Order: sequence, then structure tokens, then C-alpha cells
Amino acid sequence: MSLAPEEQARANFYALLSRLFYAPPDAGLLAALGQADELEADDPIMAARWRELAKAAANANPEAVREEYETAFVGTGHAPITLYTSAYSVRHTSEMPLAALRGELAALGLARRNDAAEPEDHIAALCDVMRHFIAGQQRDLDEQRRFFERWIQPIVEPLCNAIDESEQTAFYKCVGRMAKAFFSLEQSAFEML
Repeated sequence: MSLAPEEQARANFYALLSRLFYAPPDAGLLAALGQADELEADDPIMAARWRELAKAAANANPEAVREEYETAFVGTGHAPITLYTSAYSVRHTSEMPLAALRGELAALGLARRNDAAEPEDHIAALCDVMRHFIAGQQRDLDEQRRFFERWIQPIVEPLCNAIDESEQTAFYKCVGRMAKAFFSLEQSAFEML
């Protein structure tokens, strides 16, 4: 079954965010983003954030972006900004979110690949799950909403704000701002269900 254009666009945004949060973009991805067309969006904030990201990518040095990613998200010892969503939710609850997430993914027929280095609560993995729900399994919007609201929406503000407020980010400020705008649109759309 083919996807409607708006659903394909959503899946593509999740795929892009997954890729950008999983590892720093290489020269090819930066060039592609830098040459990307304007976003035809009803939301002016999303369109502006897309333009900012495209401009940042067009002007980015791949080595500098790699160093930024490693400094901000990998670090030596303890990363200044964590991309693991459990770190944001554990601060406010006594539950074990990674175990709960693994259980939910197993119930949905999904599991981490044996060769995957990152745990399932990495923001890149969660974005990839949403992409898979939309474009792969084509799960209904209510199931997508439940997963989004449980695992992504609660950490959007603290994660994106940490990226935006960091002195160690430049390119990734644009990534974080676009992610925040996209996730805000997703939340608004899910609230209309």
C-alpha cells in the first residue's frame, strides 16, 4: 500500500532526524541538505527552521560538525548533552524506562538489531521507530500517537533546549530547533485525533 504524500514527508523527517542524531552528517548529507528545496509547509516556524538547517548545512565544514557532535553528544567520560531519552525521564520518576521501552517494542514486534551499538532509548532509535510505524508497518495514527506521547514528546523540550543552550553546538542548534518545530507539529496533529 502506497503512502500519502504527507505521511511520506513525516516518515522522511523522522528518517532525517534519526540520521542526524545517530551520527554527524558526512559531506554528502551536508551538501544535500544545503541544496534542499524550500519546505512547502503551512507552518511558518517549521519552514523557517528548515531554511536555517539548509543554510547551516551549506556553510558547514564536515570535520567541524563531526567534532561538534563528538564534543556535545559523546564527550570524554560524560557527554555534556545526552541523546538517551531515559536520562530525561529518570530525573522525574522512579520507573525503569529502558526496560519498559524494550517491553513495548517487543509487543510491537520490534527489537534492537544485534549489531546496534546504541540502546533503544537513543533519540535516533525512537525516530527510526516512528519512521517504521509510518512507512514500514503503516500503523494507525492512534498507535503512532501513543508511542510518540509516551517516548518522544516528554523529552523534546529538555533535549532540544539543552542543544540550543549549549556553548558546544552550532550546526546542531539548527538540528535541535528543526526537531523541536517538527515534534511540535506532530503533537498538534496528534491532539486533533
